[in-house]
Formats: sequence, structure tokens, C-alpha cells
Amino acid sequence: MKNLFIYIFLLWSGLMFSQNEQLANNYYDKGDFEKAKMIYEDLLRGSPSNTQYFLRTIDCYQQLQQFDIAEKTILERYNRYKQGVFLVELGYNYQLQKNESKAKSYYEQAIEKIKTNPNDVYGVGNAFEKKVLLEYALKSYQTAMQVQPNYNFNFQIGMLYGQLGKTDLMIDLLLTESYNNQQNANLIQMQLSRFMNGETDNTAFKDAMRKALILRTQKDQDVFWNHYLSWFYVQQKEFGKAFIQEKAIYKREPESLISIVNLSQFALNEDDTETASEILNFILQNTKDVDLLIKSNASLIQIKIDKAQEKEYPAITNELQQLLVTYEVTPFTLSLQLIQAHFLAFNLKKTEEAKTVVKKALTLNLNAYQQADAKMELADILLLEEKYNQALIYYSQIQLDLKNDVMSHEASLKAAKTSYYKGDFEWALKQFKELKSANTQLIANDALEYFLLINDNTAADSTQTALKEFAKGDFLLYQNKKPEAITQFQNILKNFKGQEIEAVTLLRLGKIYESQKDFASALSQYQQIIDNHSDGIYVDEALFFSAEIYNDELKDVEKAKPLYEKVIFNHQDSIYFVDARKKYRELRGDKNL
Repeated sequence: MKNLFIYIFLLWSGLMFSQNEQLANNYYDKGDFEKAKMIYEDLLRGSPSNTQYFLRTIDCYQQLQQFDIAEKTILERYNRYKQGVFLVELGYNYQLQKNESKAKSYYEQAIEKIKTNPNDVYGVGNAFEKKVLLEYALKSYQTAMQVQPNYNFNFQIGMLYGQLGKTDLMIDLLLTESYNNQQNANLIQMQLSRFMNGETDNTAFKDAMRKALILRTQKDQDVFWNHYLSWFYVQQKEFGKAFIQEKAIYKREPESLISIVNLSQFALNEDDTETASEILNFILQNTKDVDLLIKSNASLIQIKIDKAQEKEYPAITNELQQLLVTYEVTPFTLSLQLIQAHFLAFNLKKTEEAKTVVKKALTLNLNAYQQADAKMELADILLLEEKYNQALIYYSQIQLDLKNDVMSHEASLKAAKTSYYKGDFEWALKQFKELKSANTQLIANDALEYFLLINDNTAADSTQTALKEFAKGDFLLYQNKKPEAITQFQNILKNFKGQEIEAVTLLRLGKIYESQKDFASALSQYQQIIDNHSDGIYVDEALFFSAEIYNDELKDVEKAKPLYEKVIFNHQDSIYFVDARKKYRELRGDKNL
């Protein structure tokens, strides 16, 4: 019984302690430092060795300009533990009072402490970094390595060089560290990526990285540098250059094609089909692995289908048939079978033959994911035939069989679109609303687009007349009937001029014209959105898509720049904001906005 009371008391004490800490944190976050201070002092008395409570207490004193109390508390702590980190805290306390000479004195004392006790570098260096005293942090790590040569703070020093703008020193040190301690190379590459992309994206840094890596590749014949240069080119999405490095690696290490296979996938993901085709053909020439041969052939034939004109369909039909004769109809060739079915249905309009191919595949000994792939294709074909309810049955089966999987979310999205196509907007809206928070960003973005489309046009027109006509146009696009879809959307512009549906209709037409390489017509649609719907939800897309056409297709940089700029400064919440900023910086040749 006595032990039970002790247990209850300890549990109660722990809960109270946790609640008090949360309360203190809440006051601190709100800027109510007086109340936060009193609770942190209480917590510190109960747990005097807790560094977090100590630092928060000191911070509260300093926020309240109670510098004398802060100094006394820090000195007591220093006298008890004799750790250099508290000398940094004392110095910072004086810095806040604009007493630079005293602050510098304590900072130097903290670094001197490292000379007598090198282990102090961990606390001292970290404290300097947290206070953005980067030169002192750098000196701390350098001092520790001088005193104790077996210490290695090259990574920390390299990152500090970067933050201080000494990028050449950073690159040289981190590349050397990568080579000397290759187990850390991935971590270093991740940090270098931050400097090449995102907030710290700049052309000068990337140029310096490229030159440094090329120089090391030329000077040192170690294949390590070819790997590193290939990684760099992948970061820049220069897959052709990465492939040159990968081929050089393969000549010296022909044991595995895995890096080259991965590179082909990177190129495909970024729609660099020319480089992807070159890589895939290289794989076919250099492997006897049947699984790899099937996957590479499947990717190559899909690239051909995506680019094919109708006159090329017979040759593709023969090639698909020949591949299935060569590798046979088995679970291992499912990807080829489903490509064949999709081609039959969506390109040749032979839906019955396509369904026969898929149903035959479903009789094979497939695993759960392969079954889901086959059912998804069958549902897509049934939807193409306007057999909505049958399609929904198969999409629902996938959702039940693979709950919470990405494929399940994809099936849910397709089911929602099916309801949308057949005009069941109320049910579709509920499904799109749920999918807005999907883990997969592409699915979430797609769901959000349709949710806004239905929601906004229902609010503007309760009869949903325009929306029904628009859904018909979208379904024609799904059926790969672009000329009919263009006519449908053009009729919407005539019949519902000036209504809510107008802007998104222009956007759809713009994307269709883009896919047909009719860039003048595409730009015309987007310009109408920019001119007449500047306060709508589609203007950021019109601006970004126009900029992409000028930049990537027409090579007119001067027209692209102001369009990217408008996305950056007027549409910070756009999903295209990050891409627009990156492209704009590249065109300007600097990192400043």
C-alpha cells in the first residue's frame, strides 16, 4: 500500500511538472515573460540541473532587462559547473547591454576554456551558433581541432563558412571531408543541396560547385568524384551530363546498373524523355536481367506512345505484340500488358480488346498491388466507355484492398472524378474535400482544384448548368478527344460569357493548345485571364504557364521575367510560387529578390 501511495504521488508530481512547463512555454511564446519567468524559476528549483529551464529563465530576465539578476544567476551556474558555455552566456548578457568590450572578453575566455578542456567545444560552439555569433563559433571548432587533432569538426566549420558567405572555403572543405569520411557524404550532399536550391539558391554557388567537382574529377581518377559530379548534375536536372558520368563509372565498375536505372527514372519524372530514352537504350544493351529488360522496354514504349502521331500507331501495335511474345504473358510482364490495354482503349478506341487483355491479366497469379494496377486500368477503360457505375465498383475495390495506401488515394481521386464526369457534383464535392488533405501532394492539389471548381461554380449558379457543360468538356479530354473538347469549351465561352466558369474554361483551353504546341493560342487564353480575371483564383496559373511558354518554348527571357515576378510578389500562396521564384532567380542570375 505504501508503494502504491509513493507511485501515485510521483505520477501526480510528474503530471503537475509537465503542466507547469507547458504553461511556462505558452506564456513565453506569447511574450508574457514576467509570468513565464516565475514558473521557470519554480521549475528550475525543482530540477536545478535542467539546462533548458536555466536558459529559458535567463532569457526571461534578459527580455525583462533584468541583466544584473541574469548575470548573478549565470555566475552561480558557472562557479558550480565551470563549463565554458556559461562564459558565452555571460558575454551575451553584456552584448545585450551594448557593452561590447566585456562581451568580447567573456567570449575569448570561453574559447580559452576549450584549450584546457577540449570537450567544452560542444557546448561553447553550439551556444555561439544559436546566438548567431558565427565567427566565434568558427574559432571554437578550429581551436578544438588544434588542441585535439583527432577531433573532427570539418562539417560544422564548412557550414559556418557557408553562412559567413565564404562559399569557396565551404565547398573545398566539405568536398574534402566527403572524400576522407565517405560515410558522411550523403549528409554533406544534403546540406550542399540547401545552398544550391530553395532559399539559398544562387548561380554563383552552383558554378563554384561545378568547377570544384570537375577539377577534382580531372586531378583525381578516383571514381568517387564521378559519383559526386553525377549527383551534382542530377540536382541541377542536367540528366544528360549525369549520364556521361554514370557511363564513365560503369566502364570501371560494370557490376551494377542500379545508378543508371535510377537516373533514367529521374529523367522520366522530370519529363526529359530524350535523355531517358538514351539511358534506357543503354540499359537494354548492357543487361541480361529479364526484369530490367521488361521494365526498360515498358518505359521506352510508353515514351513512344505519349509522343506518337496516329500514323505511328500500327508500328507501336506490332512492337507491343512482339514484346509480349518475347517475354510472354506472365505476372512479370504486367506493365507491358497494361500499356497494351491502355493503348488499345485510349488510342485505337478498341475498348473490348483492351478489356480482354486486362481480364486475362487478372487471371494470373498477381500480388495485391499488381491486382490493384490491373483493376485500375479496367476501371479507367470502363469509365472511357461511360460505364460509370462499373468503373466505381473497381475503384472502390482498390480503396478497400489497399486502405491508406497511395494507390488507394489515387483510386479515391478517380472515383471522385467519375462522379464529377457524370454530373453527381454533390457526392464528388464531398470526396474532393476529403482528398484535399491527402499525404500525396499531387493528389491533394488535384482534389483542391476540383473542389474549388465545383464549389465556386455552384455558388455562382445553383442550377449548375455551366458546370455540367464544363464537366462534359473535361470528360472529352479524358477520352482523348481533344478537337471535341476544344469545341465544347469554346461553346461554354460563347454561352456563359462573363460568368464564373469563364476563367477556368480559358485555362483548360490554354492547356490543350499547349499540348498541341499551339503556343500563340495558349498565350491568348492565358492573357484573357490576366486581363479580365485578375482578381480570380486562376490568374497565378495563367501568369506562370505564360512565363513557362516564353522561357522554355519561345526562349523569350525578357517576356518571361515579369510574369514570374508577378507570381512571386502578388501570389505568395500559389503552388507555383517556389518554381516561379527559382526560375526568376536563374533568369536574373542572382539570389536576391
